[in-house]
Amino acid sequence: MLEVRHLQALIALSETGNLSKAGRRLHLSQPALSHQIKAVEEHLGVELFQRKSSPLRLSPAGERLLGSAYDVIKTMQQCERDVARIAEGKAGQLRIAVECHSCFDWLMPAMDTFRESWPEVEMDLVSGFQPDPTGLLLEDQADLVIVSKAPSRKDVVYHPLFRYEVLALLARKHPLTRKTFLTAQDFAKETLITYPIPDDRIDIVREVLGPVGVNPVRRTAMLTVAILQLVASHRGIAAMPGWAVQPYLEKGYVESRPVRKQGLFANLHAATTRSLSQTAYMKEFISVMKKVSFDSLKRIAPVGADA
Repeated sequence: MLEVRHLQALIALSETGNLSKAGRRLHLSQPALSHQIKAVEEHLGVELFQRKSSPLRLSPAGERLLGSAYDVIKTMQQCERDVARIAEGKAGQLRIAVECHSCFDWLMPAMDTFRESWPEVEMDLVSGFQPDPTGLLLEDQADLVIVSKAPSRKDVVYHPLFRYEVLALLARKHPLTRKTFLTAQDFAKETLITYPIPDDRIDIVREVLGPVGVNPVRRTAMLTVAILQLVASHRGIAAMPGWAVQPYLEKGYVESRPVRKQGLFANLHAATTRSLSQTAYMKEFISVMKKVSFDSLKRIAPVGADA
């Protein structure tokens, strides 16, 4: 019997064109995803994809089923929203605080997508630097915050978004580009350029430099592009999420190296209060954020997997 997960798998494969990307979107392994598609084909007695095509191309039967899949998923989502509105009485508001400026590159498209289905939800961004982002939830100054740290806190729930690698960023022809990876000691005689946030929220300082007592000269900049400009101008080096700087790496604006031989990895979370985490519109917004980020970003993976 066809199930919603089968339809979602078909849609993901059709939109991404390969098992790897579709699996990342659905948080499934490639074998598990292949098994789902094979189960549908066996149930219907037809092949849904043209074999050995790259990217994957649907067969005529697959095209027919895909159209119905979109219709069914759309109808179910709308039904769930309508029931939720009846049950909750009102949709409420969604005030969002963001820890990193680079998040806006995928957050804004996610907000636009969400707004199409929940136009009655009043959305807003909490501006300015926040020394205690999750504290905003408990003070009723925000409804959702995006953070890289997830400390245990009463009444705060963390929803994993994605896992990413933190890369060391260097100017082209910087002497350290001769190395295959950087160690804490490589940062000791350099100027470290970061966002103006506390050290316990800077991965390279918290996880690598601090534990071994390395304390380089520091410089801060508010914007990602400003940090990269300083790096490119040989004013210092930085360590930032690979997904946030990928476009600049592809253009050769700066160079990157792993931090430590095993790399430096971190997770991004959406934090909400426990009560808001159960509302239909919050659940859907978190789901939309995940989908948009995995569709648009490189160098990310599901939390719990290697990036």
